[in-house]
Amino acid sequence: MNNLLNKISATVTASAVLSMAIALETANPAQAIEFNFSWQGDAGYSALGTFNYDETTAPLIISESGIGPTDYLDSLSVSFFDPSNTLLGTYNTVTGGVSNSPFFAFNFDTSTKSLFGNFDVAGGGIFAGELFLKGTIGSKLELKQNQGTTEVLVDQNSGAITTTQVPEPASVLGLLALGALGATLKGKKKLAAQKAEA
Repeated sequence: MNNLLNKISATVTASAVLSMAIALETANPAQAIEFNFSWQGDAGYSALGTFNYDETTAPLIISESGIGPTDYLDSLSVSFFDPSNTLLGTYNTVTGGVSNSPFFAFNFDTSTKSLFGNFDVAGGGIFAGELFLKGTIGSKLELKQNQGTTEVLVDQNSGAITTTQVPEPASVLGLLALGALGATLKGKKKLAAQKAEA
């Protein structure tokens, strides 16, 4: 009898957490969708970035370029690291739907969730010492540093870049609820097995 009550209690708890996650999702419908991207250079330098856009208004292909208001991107930031993983700088290329770089180039396929084509993010290429990642995805991407009138190559790769979607909070709550239910049921089975052995 206790075993049945424990299972019912675990199920009710998991259902309550899932219901709360669904209520949060309904009250605040997901509009902004967020992605992370990562790049690894041949010499060990790396870049980690994030961008987001309103998924309810975005077209199949998002193409952004230049300085000023963007069409669809709400934000894009990127951080660069040296081979020992020391932070070299963080740049907010797009903030509040406005690009601050005249050289900004960004192309994203919302159906395949992948970056493609021309890519140029980070510093605007105006100030000495600024870093930026530019090139063509799938061909060559170069990490460069502005030295006033010249650009110095810091690192490069064959154009490989990885993009991953950030899970929505409601999805995370749902996964946590399922995990909690599984852990509860496993604990109850273990307790029942221990009682049976005694």
